[in-house]
Parts: sequence; structure tokens; C-alpha cells
Amino acid sequence: MKSHRLRSTPIPGIRDEYTGVEFNLGFHVTHYDLDMDYKVGPNRLDATATLTLTNWRDLPHMTLDLHENMSARRVEATGGIRVSKFRQSGGKLRISFAQPVPVDTEFLLSIRYTGNPGTKRSPWGSLGWEELSNGALVANQPHGASTWFPCDDTPDEKATYSFRVRADQNYTAVTNFTARPMASYLATVQVGEYKRHRLGPDTFAWLPHGTHPHDLHKQQEMLEFFSELFGPYPFERYEVVVTEDILEIPLEAQGMAIFGRNHLRGNERLIAHELAHQWFGNSLGIAQWNDIWLNEGFACYAEWLWAEHTGTPIDDSVRAHYDSLTPQNFLLGNPGARHMFDDRVYKRGAITLHALRRHIGDQGFFRGVRDYVAKNAHGIVEPFDLANALKPYGDEAGIDAIMDAWLNHPELPECP
Repeated sequence: MKSHRLRSTPIPGIRDEYTGVEFNLGFHVTHYDLDMDYKVGPNRLDATATLTLTNWRDLPHMTLDLHENMSARRVEATGGIRVSKFRQSGGKLRISFAQPVPVDTEFLLSIRYTGNPGTKRSPWGSLGWEELSNGALVANQPHGASTWFPCDDTPDEKATYSFRVRADQNYTAVTNFTARPMASYLATVQVGEYKRHRLGPDTFAWLPHGTHPHDLHKQQEMLEFFSELFGPYPFERYEVVVTEDILEIPLEAQGMAIFGRNHLRGNERLIAHELAHQWFGNSLGIAQWNDIWLNEGFACYAEWLWAEHTGTPIDDSVRAHYDSLTPQNFLLGNPGARHMFDDRVYKRGAITLHALRRHIGDQGFFRGVRDYVAKNAHGIVEPFDLANALKPYGDEAGIDAIMDAWLNHPELPECP
């Protein structure tokens, strides 16, 4: 869903100021159908992506994001639309049509592609499709999806997905299963020798041999606890994949989280964080990366809420992390690409929420949060959406003042 608030003037060459990705303008992708064959040994991917598109202007040509490791072999369209040529350069698949596609046309674009998927380098490390010692994982955030399928790789472009992934014998390919729209960075394929375990009515784990599901025994309790605070769990079920490999950090996907085997014991904080993203980041997506605190602040705050549920007062968590926020040499509301994954963004975002909670009171704050989640489910949010949801339950001027102080000024307000 393209945000015309952000791109009101469709000028070629406009780039995401955080990722540097040039926007693909003139159309929406509403559905991706991904049919994939993956050979683990040679790390070989042969696939066809069929995209359903609607265009909001006449379209003589278009671009999609596709990393150089993957080569487009054939591009075809339906409905009497003829592709005259296509080529790849600069991380883009560039497609020209024999005649401009008239505005408001819905059509299918079928792209046959192949290659050895791999990661792309970024200021935040390697992104995308990564080989494991026994399989593969996908770590897309913020713009690594193009390493394994042609897409519009920007957070405000949500679409529905269907997957058919075939891997070598004895290997399982775990993919997103939800019928809800999602951003490209949340699409995933995890390949390994996994066995599925039921953790509870809504929770499952894909585990390698020798890993016991009791390490995740509180997952269902967490889901039910967060559902009480934030509103019903927004997807059909929640799945966790645990890799044989040691991973530096857990990975987020829609309806799913991926952990290394090193993350299981004694890491309830990380498990709670990734589960909370299903509400904040996945159901409620962000329009642009400068608002990443809306995702990470809520996920971090959920860690503290779970800790309070299990015995640690939340004021203790807030105070323990408050001093780590200095020096504050960026704005929470626009930290810049360099700082978008800085731990201070996570912690300051969480303490911003605590400041709002202390100002409004517990009952009004959580009622406002549930309204925020329900009204914007499976859509796109910006900070004013949160403020508007809270204002019926508190002082409007006070809420605006708190958000302004914590988001738009580097100076650190007093600890709430």
C-alpha cells in the first residue's frame, strides 16, 4: 500500500534516505506467488515469482528490486500486455512494455529467475539469504528480500503472499503462512532438518534434532499475556524456528521468529521481544524507517512488561536502562541510518511509552494501545496514530508535549 503522503510527486530517482534503495514508482504489488526449488548443497535457487500488480499511473516501464546474485531469465505479463525488454543493473530488474500499461490496470507479471542466493552488504551487516552449516536462513531487515525474490523492497508496501518451496530430501522449508498482508522484509524461508512441535493452541516450534521444546515452554503463556495487554494475536498462529547454528541476534518475520540454539536458555527477554513484534512491526507496519522506534520501542517495552509479569517491577527496568541513553546524539523520531538499530533507539522508545503510561494512567494507556492496535491492524502507522489513540484517555496537550520531548529533541527528559 503505497503511501501517497510520502510520495506525492512520482519523480524517478527518489531514494529511501535510510536504505538508499531507489523507490519503484507507479504501481502497487498486491500479491506475490513464489514457486521455488532450492538445492542445499550447491545453494542453488530456481524460481518463478508471479506478481499481481495495479498501477496508479500510465506505466511504460517499471522497476523491481532484485539482487545481482539472482538472474532473471524470462519476464512475461498477462492481459494483452507485452514485455518488450528487461535487464538488470544496480540491484534493479528494469522492465519495459511494448505499449504503456494504462492507469488502474490489474495484471500479472511472471518472472523466471535463478542463481546462487547470498547476502548483500549493508551498514548493518549482511542481509538476505544466508547459508547455514546445514541449510539456509533469511534475514531481510531492512532491505534484504531482493536477495531471493523480485520485489518492491520498502516497508510501506504490504502485499499478500503464497509460497511453494521444495528443498532436498530430508530438509524442510519453513515459510510464512499468513493470509494477511506483509512487508517484503518480513517474508521468509528457513531451510533445515527441522521437526515441528506443538507448544500450545496457537504456538509451534520447528526444532533441529536434539533440541527439546521445553526451552520454549512459556511461549503460549507469553502470547496470551500480550493478547490481554495489546489485543488479540493478529495472525493465525505463531511459529518459532531454531537453527542448529549459533546466531548473533534473533530474526523477525511475520507470524514467526528465528532463533539460534544459543538463544533458548535464559533468554526470555529476547523471546518476548520477538513475539511482541507480531503486533508492533508486523501487523502495525511503519511507513518509513525513521519511525522504527514504534516497532522496537514497543517490543522492548514488552520485554519489561513480561519481566514485571514474572516478578520484576517495571520501574526497576526503566530506571536500569535510563542511564544508558546518554550520550544522545540523535533524535528518536529520526535517528538516521547510522543509528536506526542503536540500542538507545529501543530503550528510549520504550521509556517514551512508559512516560505516556505514567501520564495517562495504566487503564487509559492500555485501552489506548488496544485501540491503536485494533484500528490500524494489518496497516501502516506513524507516531500521530499512537498519539490520537491515546488522547481520548488523557490530557491532549500533555500527550503532545511528552511525545515532542522524547521524539524531537536529543536532550533526555527526566526519567518517568
